[in-house]
Amino acid sequence: MAADEPGHQVHVINIDIQDNHEEATLGGFLICELATILTSCEDLDNDIDEALQEFEIKRVIICAVCVFDMSVSVANKVKHPLQFTVLAQCPTTKARVGKMVLPHSEVDTPVFMPVGTQGTMKGLLPQEIEATGSKLILGNTYHLGHRPGSSLIAAQGGLHRFMKWDHGLLTDSGGFQMVSLLKLAEITEEGVRFQSPYDGSASVLTPERSIEIQNEIGADIIMQLDDVVSSTCPDRDRVEEAMHRTVRWLDRCLEAHQRKADQSLFPIVQGGLHEGLRKQCVEELLKRDVSGYAIGGLSGGESKDQFWRMVQVSTDLLPKDKPRYLMGVGVAVDLVVCVALGCDMFDCVFPTRTARFGCALVDEGQLNLSKSKFQKDFRPIDDSCPCSTCSRHSRAFLHQIATHETSACHLLSVHNITFQMRLMRRMAEAIRTRSFPEFIQQFMLKVFPEKDYPTWISDSLRAVGVTLVN
Repeated sequence: MAADEPGHQVHVINIDIQDNHEEATLGGFLICELATILTSCEDLDNDIDEALQEFEIKRVIICAVCVFDMSVSVANKVKHPLQFTVLAQCPTTKARVGKMVLPHSEVDTPVFMPVGTQGTMKGLLPQEIEATGSKLILGNTYHLGHRPGSSLIAAQGGLHRFMKWDHGLLTDSGGFQMVSLLKLAEITEEGVRFQSPYDGSASVLTPERSIEIQNEIGADIIMQLDDVVSSTCPDRDRVEEAMHRTVRWLDRCLEAHQRKADQSLFPIVQGGLHEGLRKQCVEELLKRDVSGYAIGGLSGGESKDQFWRMVQVSTDLLPKDKPRYLMGVGVAVDLVVCVALGCDMFDCVFPTRTARFGCALVDEGQLNLSKSKFQKDFRPIDDSCPCSTCSRHSRAFLHQIATHETSACHLLSVHNITFQMRLMRRMAEAIRTRSFPEFIQQFMLKVFPEKDYPTWISDSLRAVGVTLVN
């Protein structure tokens, strides 16, 4: 119909299509529907009003149905209780500073998480842990599930209330016990059959049971149950089997998860020391809707050269807008390297375990305070450390009680955890001020004053653009 043809009325129909995929698709469908109706009109002058009325009825019905469908879709998408924002990025390395907002805490990254296996750290009260600057600590699902039992913890309102901790909590899945308690465990597709190290009783930890326990414990971040294989396992077929099973178990964990509104579930990248398997694993994990990722299956006795390369592969593939948690890493030089490689979260028993042997952490490495050379050393462990141990006690005093008195473990644990927290904050500040490469150079120079850097450290840092001082 020509607009200037005599005897015909021009009808203008406006369908407003916003910058939205669903609305644009709906608008296109309606235009096609209108064209079909108008084409069927034999006499445009007589039929056009009737045709437009028919189109309007169809438009209202179609829009109502589409709006309902979109509303249901939005309702089914639960907002993740973990919100992560990258605040600064190193222009040279892959290091970044971020903030995680959790139901119980706001956590700055990079972050080190002290390990409280059964809801406590040996020799430390929750308020003392808080004084170190810790905002996120780790509990162990396997041990808490056995003693005191997740139902008892749930009866008091969850682990936060049970241990009187007002900040963030992360629970592991119990999967690591497949390696550490392998003589007591049998792994099948169903899950892991354990013989309890406490009373010898038999039990089964399935993906569903792991999540049930973690739901009852109530940590802010929970982990999927994964099939953990030792990083030194020579059987590639077994490693590949574990990787595929980890993905299958992830789906079972996600299905079993009953507290999506206040607990974030992290999947775990597996694949051993095989780059191809780790890539394949990440590809599968990215298909699932999660709020962060863990890198597992490392720090189990593999060479450091193998270790850093698998970390590098994993962080290259994982999303930039979600936190990356490298499991089981806590030695200072490892932390500095792995922050440079793009990791945000770490945990390890190292700071408290080494305290039990009389060792204090400093930039230069460790001070074994049980050695006689500290007998008349009246300096604090670290002049720059603000912890209560350094502000009150000398190396000489700590030497007298190291490895002999339980108070030594307490005092050194306070210092060692404070050291880890300060190291994280110092790295974050260097990233924010765009001086992280220089920070790395100076830190490594303190640890290796003779510049005899291990090859793996030089190679890993060179891979992200940092050359150490020669």
